[in-house]
Amino acid sequence: MPVQEKKRLAKERRQVHHDADVVIVGAGILGCAIAVALGNQGRSVILLERSLKEPDRIVGELLQPGGVAALEKLGMRDCLEEIDAIKVFGYDVIFYGDEVRIPYPANVHEDGSGEGQEKEKDVSRTDEMRGMKRKRPEGRSFHHGRFIQRLRQKAMQNENVAVFEATATELVRNDYNGQILGVEATVQGEADCFFGGLTIIADGYASKFRKQFREDTPVVRSKFWGLELIDAKLPMPNHGHVVLGDGAPVLLYQIGTHETRALIDIPDGLPSASVANGGVKGHLKNVVLPSLPAEVRPSFEAAIERDRLRSMPNSWLPPTTNRQPGMIMLGDAMNMRHPLTGGGMTVAFNDAVLLADLLSPVNVPLLDDTDLVLRQMKVFHWKRKDLTSVINILAQALYSLFAADDAQLKALQMGCFQYFRLGGNCIDGPVGLLAGIIRQPFVLFYHFFAVALYAMWIYIVKSGNPVMIPARLVMSVGVFWKACVVIFPYIFSELRT
Repeated sequence: MPVQEKKRLAKERRQVHHDADVVIVGAGILGCAIAVALGNQGRSVILLERSLKEPDRIVGELLQPGGVAALEKLGMRDCLEEIDAIKVFGYDVIFYGDEVRIPYPANVHEDGSGEGQEKEKDVSRTDEMRGMKRKRPEGRSFHHGRFIQRLRQKAMQNENVAVFEATATELVRNDYNGQILGVEATVQGEADCFFGGLTIIADGYASKFRKQFREDTPVVRSKFWGLELIDAKLPMPNHGHVVLGDGAPVLLYQIGTHETRALIDIPDGLPSASVANGGVKGHLKNVVLPSLPAEVRPSFEAAIERDRLRSMPNSWLPPTTNRQPGMIMLGDAMNMRHPLTGGGMTVAFNDAVLLADLLSPVNVPLLDDTDLVLRQMKVFHWKRKDLTSVINILAQALYSLFAADDAQLKALQMGCFQYFRLGGNCIDGPVGLLAGIIRQPFVLFYHFFAVALYAMWIYIVKSGNPVMIPARLVMSVGVFWKACVVIFPYIFSELRT
């Protein structure tokens, strides 16, 4: 049968009979990316989304360089255009008014090699001889809804993808063996069904299907409350800002020519955000506002009075292996981490790249070959960890340090900031991990425990009184123990299946 006739029949099956190689629930970050990736391989794809209106969210607005690179591999880099996206070159960490710049490294590779000034000079000379201009990696920040709409447009433009505004309600199962055959859904108020050899669930952090396949639930200990600042003067333009003080961290990053996002972490049960103290607005005015850089305060105060307060839960959900025949659960439905490091979209796009490769027609000729698909998903679970375990562990560990609420965590927080001030590899390594450039868990462990040892040294000598050194030496063991308490539970969670 001619290729064009096959494509015509496949399109008719999608549009009329609602039957395809794969049905994807959720046209968000991962749903759109994997739809385009599989469509580009010639797969017939149905993409379902409850509402195709532009979403309005306060997270999912900063894409790290590792995510930009994955987006380029998917052939979707143009989705960053025409949305007033802002270039991001790194971070500015502000610690009780003192600040340190941590730019994305120019010469660090996925395995953590290439660090150091000497190697950078060598690379620069080599590039110069080749007539190339070497650039540092760049991230992008933007309005989440605008970016999502560009991703959806990309999916709609793919000749092998059909997008439906439909609300998935139930999974269609084979009564004999339990295999997932597709989904029941409502389309314009009418019941309908969509069938595929494979069903991908990517319906986000509030997934309605997750509880059917795993017993654990997302752990939420705090929320991010969002404000949109207008024409804010940031200390370091084109950088994300992390403001650390007595309370939980505050993030500031520009998302448009005139707009800057402020995300304020408020732990559950925080006394300063209680009703008696004026609620969240009282916390923002009385605690957060005085801790911000002076140039940011006017726009922040204006946003408190102007904006409606919105929040998103900061969830932790470790990844698990997909074992259900005929179905794959991906994205925030399967794995979440604290959004402090902005790693969620980077994980999603890299997952789409890896999954598209493992499920390519060369590796899996037919997507309804459930045994082969499940074998590939075991490979997916472990292969993705080079990147995702780094981002998952780093996000949770950094949040524990940046939201320090006891003396030992405060010592680690101070050690982390002073470690950044050392510069060189002490910046390139951690920010390379955060950016999704370095994909080696060992590099994360090295820097984390280097921070812990440096924090111990600072704790021992900071009193300046030699008589106190022996006592502080003993108490510093508690700082190292706290570091172990912080990181090892997340390491163990990544080792589970």
